Amino acid sequence: CTVIFTRMATKDLHKPISILFCNLAFSDLFTSFSGFWISMLFITDPDITIFGSKDMLAPYALYTMSILSTIYNLVSIGIERYLAVAESMRTRFRVARNHSIAAVLINWVLAFFLGCLPLMGWNCLRTEKNLSVLYSPFCIDYLIFIAIPNIVVAFIIPLFTYLRIIIILRKRKLRMKACAQATGTYKSAEIQVARTSIFIWLLALISYAPFFAGVIFDATNRQCHIDLYPGVYIFRNCTAMLITMNCLGNPIIYTLKAKALGAGLKPPHCLSA
Repeated sequence: CTVIFTRMATKDLHKPISILFCNLAFSDLFTSFSGFWISMLFITDPDITIFGSKDMLAPYALYTMSILSTIYNLVSIGIERYLAVAESMRTRFRVARNHSIAAVLINWVLAFFLGCLPLMGWNCLRTEKNLSVLYSPFCIDYLIFIAIPNIVVAFIIPLFTYLRIIIILRKRKLRMKACAQATGTYKSAEIQVARTSIFIWLLALISYAPFFAGVIFDATNRQCHIDLYPGVYIFRNCTAMLITMNCLGNPIIYTLKAKALGAGLKPPHCLSA
C-alpha cells in the first residue's frame, strides 16, 4: 500500500514503467489478501482446506488470479526494460503510457479469465475423479493447465529479456571503449541490471519452484487425504508462505530501490526563508 500511494502521489513517477510497478503492487496486494482469506478459513474450519468445499472456490480463484497477474506483470516489466534499452538509440518505437496501460489491461483480463475457470464449472465438486489432493476442489488437469505454461513463461521470457539487456549494455560498453569514451556509466548500469536479474531469478525460483513441485506431486500422487496428512499439507502451507514472501520482495527489488521513490517515501523537510 505504501508503494501504491507513493507512486500515485508522486508526479515524477507517472511513467510507463511506473505504471507497471504500481500494477505489480496491486497484484501483490491481492495475493496477500487472498492468502489471508484462505488462512482465516483454515483457522475457522481446517477440514474444508484439506478435503475441499464450495467455500474454497472463490478464495482459491482469487489467489490464482492474483498470482497469474503478478507473473504477467513481472514478464511485462522485463519486456519494457528490454525495449527501453534496445530501442534507446532508435526513434521508431518507444514505450509510452498507452502501451503500459494496454499491457496492464491485457494482464488482468487474462489472469481473470484463467483464474475464474473453476468458478465457471472447471472444478471437481461433484466428482472425485481427477480431484486435486492439495487444492481441493480444483481438478488436476486445471492445475497442470495453469501451472506448467505459466511457470515456463515466468522463467523463459525474463531470462531472455535480462540476458539481452546485459549483452546490449556490454556491447555498447565495448564500443565506447574502442572509441576511447568513458565507460563508467555503462559499467555501473551493467552491474546494476545483472544484480537485479540475479535477485529476480532467486526470488522467483525460491517462491514458485516449491509450488510447481507440489503440483507435479499432486498430479502423480494416488494417495488419499488422510494418508498425506499432516506432512504434505505443511509443505503446501510453506509454499503459500513463500509466494507471500515474493509479494514482499517485489517492492524491494523493483520499487524501493528507485531513488525517486525513495525520495518520495521520505518525510518532507521544512524549507527556510
